[in-house]
Parts: sequence; C-alpha cells; structure tokens
Amino acid sequence: MTEAREADDQGPTRDVIANELRAKIMSGTLRAGERLVEATVAQEHGVSRVPVREALRRLEGEGFVTLTPYRGATVSENSHRDSLELMQVRRGLEVLAARLAAENRGGTVANKLMSVVERGRQAGRQELLRELPALILEFHHLVVEASGNRNLERTLDRLLQSISWGFELDLERRIDSSWADHAAIATAILSGSPIQAGYLMDEHIAKDERLYTEKYGIVGS
Repeated sequence: MTEAREADDQGPTRDVIANELRAKIMSGTLRAGERLVEATVAQEHGVSRVPVREALRRLEGEGFVTLTPYRGATVSENSHRDSLELMQVRRGLEVLAARLAAENRGGTVANKLMSVVERGRQAGRQELLRELPALILEFHHLVVEASGNRNLERTLDRLLQSISWGFELDLERRIDSSWADHAAIATAILSGSPIQAGYLMDEHIAKDERLYTEKYGIVGS
C-alpha cells in the first residue's frame, strides 16, 4: 500500500507528503539548496501535483522550503535556524497569552482547559500516540483563546499551525512530563496567577526548544 493510499488514516495527502519531506529535511537526507521537483514528488506518491504544491506551500510557511518563481522549490539554506526562530517567537507570545488567560481565570474556556488536560493524560496512559499531537495543539489554542486578545489569537493560531510538527518530536519519551506541564499551566491560569502561568509556559516551551537544538545539533541558539 502506498503512502497516498494510506492518507485516509494519516490525514490529508498534502500533510502526508509534507510530513515525509520535512522528516527528510530535518534528518539531512534532503540537503540545503536541493531542488524538490513537483512532478517527481507527485510520481513517488502516486498523486497529482496539487497536493504536492499544497505540501510545499506549507513547508515554505514553516521555513523548510523556499519557493522561487521559475525555479520552483528548494530546501531552505537555514531551515533549522528558521524553525528555531519561529519557536522563540512562539514562546514570547504564548507566555503573554498564558498571563492574560490567568488574568481572565480561563475566561469562557476554563472548563475546556481542564478537559483537554484530562483527555491528554488519558491518551498518554493508553499510549495513544497518534491522538496526542492534536490534543497538545488543542491545549495551546485554548490558552490563547482564554487570553481574550483576538489579535494575539489570530497571530498565534497561524504560528502554532506552522510549528505543530514539533509536538511530535520524541513524543513517547516525554508524554508524562508534557501533560504534567500542561496541568500545572492550566491550574495557574484557573487560579488567576498570571506570573506563575507565564513562568510555567516559558519553561514548558523552552524544553521544546532545547529538545530541538539537541536533536538536530543547532549551535549558537
């Protein structure tokens, strides 16, 4: 069975293709400056060029691919660095979101915050690894929504989508610590403790950055 045929189980075909190309870029199988020819990728996956084009646009937004008129797609020269910089921007904005969310004591999504933490812990106990990235993303979206700042929500929603692949890094090894962090952040938010919520969010996301730099040997972060 080809990856294209398995797309129903793994998500839309464009996401399957994007995930595979991203993994190859991050591992160094695809090197900086290397061309990604739409027709070749489409043939490899047994699909038309449309989902390939969509996958490449997604990877461009994440900083892994550069799209140039008349030349097409190439692996970005600084893909790892760009990704780390997006994580650093995310950290500053999510710390702000956590503080504002705590000032609102979770606002209209207070119950949803604790609910997603419990669902995440349950999925972790049952080792339902495929369900966890979506639950992690849901948690972070809810924190932003709880902030009550619509401009911050719009900005962070786009950013979180761009780096959502990071939620899958070494997922099995950090299930327990990840949801312990989420539970502590949610508790600080619901108890109305902005300084603590911001501090905990900062520490939580800093772990993701350290994991990324260690895994891919990024120096000078």
